[in-house]
Amino acid sequence: MAYDEQLTNRVREALSEQSKVDEIKMFQGLCFMVDDKMCVCVRDTGLLFRIGQNQAAVELEKGDCRQMINGSRVMKDYVWVDGNDISANKKFSHWMELALEFNKLAKASKKRGNK
Repeated sequence: MAYDEQLTNRVREALSEQSKVDEIKMFQGLCFMVDDKMCVCVRDTGLLFRIGQNQAAVELEKGDCRQMINGSRVMKDYVWVDGNDISANKKFSHWMELALEFNKLAKASKKRGNK
């Protein structure tokens, strides 16, 4: 599992004022859960943002991101963004704001019990 430490620290800083943030290794990277809901994930030099299906459609039209596909399944709430494309604070803040706004509406995943 590889992720850019500088990018990871930017995400940590952006989420520092959130009340409940957990870091979990998944999606071959480091994901940040806000209020028990996946918000953003850092993998290599990319960022996976959970912004919701409607906002994802808007952002995909702009061409600044790509849809997350897990196997053959399209994950409609999630988009990948190249970390190099959002090195400017304004662009980074835009994506973080979208993810945090959707986080308020998103449903938490069901906890998996022991098998």
